Amino acid sequence: MPLFDLVEGETPLILSFPHSGTDVPSDIAQHLGPVGRGLCDTDWHVPRLYDFAREMGVTWLAANISRTVIDLNRDPSSVSLYPGQATTDLCPLETFDGEPLWQAGKAPDADEVERRKEKYFMPYHQGLAEQIARIKARHGFAVLYDCHSIRGTVPRLFEGALPSLNLGTDQGKSCGRLLEQDLSAVLARSSYTHVLNGRFRGGWITRHYGRPKDRVHAVQMEIAQREYMEERPPWLWHEERATALQSTLKDVLEAILQWARKEGASGGF
Repeated sequence: MPLFDLVEGETPLILSFPHSGTDVPSDIAQHLGPVGRGLCDTDWHVPRLYDFAREMGVTWLAANISRTVIDLNRDPSSVSLYPGQATTDLCPLETFDGEPLWQAGKAPDADEVERRKEKYFMPYHQGLAEQIARIKARHGFAVLYDCHSIRGTVPRLFEGALPSLNLGTDQGKSCGRLLEQDLSAVLARSSYTHVLNGRFRGGWITRHYGRPKDRVHAVQMEIAQREYMEERPPWLWHEERATALQSTLKDVLEAILQWARKEGASGGF
C-alpha cells in the first residue's frame, strides 16, 4: 500500500488527512497489544466524510499509515503541542484513554522512532510541502485544511462533551484574519455546536505550515465523531447524520474557495 493517496487539484485548497489511515506494517503490528490492535484513536471515515470535495477541484493528501505507527500531526522533535495537558506522543505509547498500545517491552525505542520518522513521517510531509509549493506557484498562495475527528467524550483529554465542530487557527496565527472570520460565520449559521481555538487549536501541521505572511494559510477542523458515526467498535458510519454534516462541511469549503477568489490574491488579511 502506498504511504498516502494523492490527487492533485487546481484550486488553491489542499485537504490533508493525517490520521485516517489504518495500515500497520507487519513488523510493527506484531508488537501491538490487544488494545493497540483495535486502532481505536483513528479518525474514522474522515476521507469518506469529505468525499464530496473531490468534485470541487481540491488537492487531496490522505495518509494510509495508522497514527498508531507514527503521528503525522505531531512535532517531529517530540515537543508537546499542549504543554501541561494530556496528549499522545510522536510514536504513541498509549491510547487517548491512557491504555498501553504495545506489549510489555515492545514499545518503540529512540532508534525505532527515528526509523519511523524517516520511513513514514518525512515522505508524507515532503508530499504535503510539494503540493503547497505547486499550489503557490500556480495561484500565488495556498490554503491548507487539515481534516480530523475524535470521539466527542474523552475525559482524559477534555472535560465534558466536545463541541461538534472545532476550528483551529492557532489563535489566529496560522491564517489570515478575514479567512478566520468567514469560517467562523459559516459555523455560526450552522445548527452545530462549535468553537474557535478551543481544546484543539491546531496541531503541528496547522502550526508548521500556516504562514499567512508567506501566503500559506492553514486551519484545522476537528469533528466530534458522534455527528456522523458510532463512537464505539466497530465504528459504524451513520448515513443520515453524515449527510447532514456534509452539507455544513461543504459550506465551509465553499467559503474558503470564495475567500480565495475575493481576498486570496491580495493576501487575505
